Amino acid sequence: MSAFPLAFFVVWAIVQSGVLRIGDTTGLVAGMLIALILGMLFAKGSWKNYANTIFEGMTRRVAATAVVAWLWAGMFAETIQVGGFVDGLVWAADAAGIGASVFPAATFILAALLATGIGTGYGTTVAFTTLFFPAGILIGANPVLLFGAILSGAVFGDNLAPVSDTTIVSAVTQDSDIGGVVASRFKYAVLAAVIAFVGYLVAGASMQGFDVAGQEDLLAAASEPAGLLHLLSMLVVIGTAVAGRHIIEAISWGIIVAFIFNVVFGLASVSDMVVFNAPENLDIAQSLAVLPFVELVDAGSTGVGGSFYSGAQGFFPLIVLVLLIVAGAQIMIRGGGFQAIQDWLLESVATTVRRAEITMVFGTALVNAMITINTAAEIAIGPYIARLGERFNINGYRRANILDANTAALGYIFPWSGGVLVGFAVIQDLPEQYDWFTQAMVVNPADVVLYVFHGWVLVIVFLLAALTGFGLEYTSDRESEEVERL
Repeated sequence: MSAFPLAFFVVWAIVQSGVLRIGDTTGLVAGMLIALILGMLFAKGSWKNYANTIFEGMTRRVAATAVVAWLWAGMFAETIQVGGFVDGLVWAADAAGIGASVFPAATFILAALLATGIGTGYGTTVAFTTLFFPAGILIGANPVLLFGAILSGAVFGDNLAPVSDTTIVSAVTQDSDIGGVVASRFKYAVLAAVIAFVGYLVAGASMQGFDVAGQEDLLAAASEPAGLLHLLSMLVVIGTAVAGRHIIEAISWGIIVAFIFNVVFGLASVSDMVVFNAPENLDIAQSLAVLPFVELVDAGSTGVGGSFYSGAQGFFPLIVLVLLIVAGAQIMIRGGGFQAIQDWLLESVATTVRRAEITMVFGTALVNAMITINTAAEIAIGPYIARLGERFNINGYRRANILDANTAALGYIFPWSGGVLVGFAVIQDLPEQYDWFTQAMVVNPADVVLYVFHGWVLVIVFLLAALTGFGLEYTSDRESEEVERL
């Protein structure tokens, strides 16, 4: 019965996201809250112990580390976006003269570049469905293939980016340093990316799109080469993290560089990154209005804004959800649920290293099929993967890679997953923004499943790795050197 809270939440997530097609993180938070309340009714012994177990789970360092890193990553992502980085990518694609058949493949590479830099597949999906999707349709690219390419790029970044929430969680839950994890999974990510890129080239040449005139106007409106300066901001974060420095330090340097570039090169104003909207009838506010981060507004519009604020704010629902899921997992651990499942799997299923890794692959796939937020799914299954891997002395890097590959991939494949639904929501609004964009161009989430090439190849690569032992490392082969700093 200690599994009841998580089991109830999984059913809630399936009904909300899979059946009713509601992609709402706050709704999942409500589901987990109700699950924890109902779980109390089945507690053995004191309800006070049950309540204290919830606090114990929510204050675990694995959750706190991820939460802090997400806040930093959110600020960095928003800061380079207000600096016009996506506009710079649009300009580069237009200047290269990319046609309809090559556009999906190019979109996959550029989306992967952005997602790797900002560490958020959701943010990449929103940006590229807003800008690249209509541009590609104008050029003549196939809508379903183009949407699949955008999701594939998001998968790449979520899986490989040092500042990605899934990368952070997979590393921390397996007691491994983030830089080492990124370096160890690079060969798998690149192999899957090469295969996916070729797939988009082949499919792009055979799948026809819509004939729409006027792509020059759209590309001209969203093109600004100066935004490409933020490639250096991304490289600072990636290079610092891979070099083994603390992830907070790496992202902080990226934020500092991005802030300086925005101000020095006029990519964004100080108020675009942080602003105090003070009431205009306040005397002290009027005297401080000379500062670049103070603006006078109507009394009803006061508040704090800018990329730093919005970047951190965007993670708040996910942070709450993750803390509650960790609490549910802690209840299952204290109640013996995880131990019972682990004992059964060790005795009956995962009796060898190969079977253990296969169990990891299918276990993460199953959890991600039911929980629509990939990070939440990773938090839920992460402790189990750690215990199973430790039983067979499987290296933490290897465990983290198996865990993150499925989590990053399937979070953008299932039609009810958060990554797909956030892009679909943007596409649905495009007919209202462009007169030429018709309902026939709107992609149904169920239609794109087979075209998220990078996601599928990544899952297959790790399934084959588990079956063949390719890339297998044991604890004695290599040990993490950065766990203490995390």
